[in-house]
Amino acid sequence: MVAPPRDAALPSLAGAAWVSAPPVRRVFAALGGGDAETRIIGGAVRDSLAGRPVGDIDFATTALPGEVTAKAARAGIKAVPTGIEHGTVTLVADGIPFQVTTLREDVATDGRHAVVRFGRDWTADARRRDFTVNALSVDSSGSVHDPLGGYPDILSHRIRFIGDPDHRIAEDRLRILRFFRFNAEFGDGAIDGAGLGAAIRARDGLRTLSAERIGQEMRRIILAPRAAAMLGLMQDCGILPIILAGVACLGPFARYLEFERRVEARPSLALRLAAAACRVEEDVERLSDRLRLSNVERERARAALAAMTEVPAASDEQAALRLLYALGEGGEAVFRGAVALDFAWSETDDAEGHVGLYRLPDRRSRPRFPLRGRDVLGAGAPHGPAIGEVLHALEAWWVDHNFVPDETELRARLQQMIAAVQ
Repeated sequence: MVAPPRDAALPSLAGAAWVSAPPVRRVFAALGGGDAETRIIGGAVRDSLAGRPVGDIDFATTALPGEVTAKAARAGIKAVPTGIEHGTVTLVADGIPFQVTTLREDVATDGRHAVVRFGRDWTADARRRDFTVNALSVDSSGSVHDPLGGYPDILSHRIRFIGDPDHRIAEDRLRILRFFRFNAEFGDGAIDGAGLGAAIRARDGLRTLSAERIGQEMRRIILAPRAAAMLGLMQDCGILPIILAGVACLGPFARYLEFERRVEARPSLALRLAAAACRVEEDVERLSDRLRLSNVERERARAALAAMTEVPAASDEQAALRLLYALGEGGEAVFRGAVALDFAWSETDDAEGHVGLYRLPDRRSRPRFPLRGRDVLGAGAPHGPAIGEVLHALEAWWVDHNFVPDETELRARLQQMIAAVQ
């Protein structure tokens, strides 16, 4: 293990805007006093030191949960016992929620859950965390504390387990996926060999984890900057087939990411998953069960795959416009997803042709069929099912003529159709 740097060598976060934010100062002030010590711990510290945006801010404290609740009440801060059995109380200051957890030591673990006891030893609490980069903390003065040498790993973008990787994973097998997720989000260069070896040895333990927990980690891996590299490594290590209950399609996934960058599309979990693991619509149901996709995610992947089979050649803009029309109002997102997946699964080198198709909705509005059922009735058609049948046939004729006939021509055609059936 890399020796921890001297405290003097650590930067100060006293000037960081997130440390000096009023809600954060309120929590520090509320929990201060007496012999209790409170610090911000984990991801916020890591991301700030790495120059990344800071998200959720979590606190750790030597105060017991009851003390935290009482001190918050005296300061006028709402306290919610969100994880009281594990020592976690959520404090809501100025409308912002902050998790506050009493320092802990693991008593026993079964690979999914841990039995803990409360403590006052900051280094002992740090040792029960997963990676060195997550074990730093910052106190109310902005001083950074690094008991396990995480700061050099932050500077090197290196993800290392704290202590023995096999032991860390045995405590919680989800750490296998967290290892790949942090490498995908934060790592750079070669992956830590000791951690990778431990992940491979423990991979069968992933079968005991809930689909919800696995799905949460896989979402972040799929959307991470190094997603392609990590999925490839997970496949080579025999981990991804366990997660997906099948082999991932790494070539199409890489092509999809390339296309996503070309068109500057916002990363889509549903479409990335479709490119990585779904060749046909039926695959979406399997993946949805494995990763507990939401209804919206499942439908977006399914609709894009269904429309993918109808994507025309890049040079046939009229056929592409017909597909856009067939997808209905609001079908632009499905159309774009279908084009992106078609490029991912194709072997064409004509990326620019697909880019042109993808941007078709920017150039051409979805055509609007100008007639309605009342127009058919007004033209002399009898009441009943015939109205819908005539209207549908007229619309199909209009589509076949590439949306060119205007309303006058459509009404003339309508008269001819009604006359033919009377």
